[in-house]
Amino acid sequence: MSHRTTREHDELRVIVRELATERIAPRAAEIDAASEFPWDLKELLAGQDLLGTCFEERHGGTALDNVAQAILVEEIARADATTSLIPIVQKLGALPILIAGSDEQKARYFPRLASGEWLIAFALTEAGAGSDVAAMRMRARRDGDDYLLIGSKRFITHGSIANLLTVFALTDPEAGGRKGMSAFIVETDTPGFSSPRLEHKMGIRGSPTAELNFDDVRVPAANRLGEEGDGFKIAMATLDRSRLSVAAQAIGIAQGALDFAVGYAADRRQFGERVADMQGIQFMLADMASQTEAARQLTYAAAASVDVDDPDLAYWTSCAKLIAGDTAMRVTTDAVQVLGGYGYVSEYPVERMMRDAKITQLYEGTQQIQRMIVARQILKRAGVSRAAKP
Repeated sequence: MSHRTTREHDELRVIVRELATERIAPRAAEIDAASEFPWDLKELLAGQDLLGTCFEERHGGTALDNVAQAILVEEIARADATTSLIPIVQKLGALPILIAGSDEQKARYFPRLASGEWLIAFALTEAGAGSDVAAMRMRARRDGDDYLLIGSKRFITHGSIANLLTVFALTDPEAGGRKGMSAFIVETDTPGFSSPRLEHKMGIRGSPTAELNFDDVRVPAANRLGEEGDGFKIAMATLDRSRLSVAAQAIGIAQGALDFAVGYAADRRQFGERVADMQGIQFMLADMASQTEAARQLTYAAAASVDVDDPDLAYWTSCAKLIAGDTAMRVTTDAVQVLGGYGYVSEYPVERMMRDAKITQLYEGTQQIQRMIVARQILKRAGVSRAAKP
């Protein structure tokens, strides 16, 4: 299981970095200030075949390996975290179909997703079911050859602009979320679906985070993923893989903040010398760089584990998300410190990067959830069973 980058990976990095530097970075401050989804950049990524990286070539995708997909997200997030969510969420929403979808479902939807014609979102979280996914209350009632979806979702990234959703609901409420949950593909132009409100957020402001309502939304049984009751298993398998993208996003944010802090410290003079020549600042920059690189290498190792469907991939991706998210928060905070008062004002990008970094410690499972996953994996390896709950 090698995570060493290849020449093809390095070439991809150069291409995406150039694109991000020239076309995405100049838009980042405006996207953040206006809190508007960057449709122009979505079209840019689609035109460069960068929204189909997780899809097979027969469906119009480019089928990049997971290390390459991590590099793509990392380089876009280095310029703008909001824009990096476009390929992240396109993959996140499609993963349940990749994992459990039929050939017919994939043939029907993947070409439009791979081309970027359609956007997709992942609708799992509810107001009372965030970290505790099994506590969800949304229902899916069988009605002939269809299901009627009734309930709501919250904190759904791109939920208000998506053409397609992968939605999780209880088909057997008595069995509960772990055994009675099922997954569905829902087209958002279906009657009864609405997105009544958006969240006002600290960071990633140009990415809409929506509340979704389902009022007897009729979904064909042919759009169910897997069998009834498979939903929890599909959701967990999705998150085990998708949190890798959040780790890559966190690394990109950290690298962007580090790069700016280095450039600023090299130009800024205080007490008759460059800030970069002050040992205290050098130590900060060294810590920022080494921590970012450590998180990067761990994330690539996790990506390689997903590529080979390693039995321990949940351990690897949780470790990567945990370390990368905490690193992004630490590095961006230190970047603000390096800039001093200038780091605290919106004229410079590091305050935006610091705000954006925080979400990487929250979504796709909080850092506390990642620690629980890692702890369970290492205890399992040691042959220590989980304590029975009273």
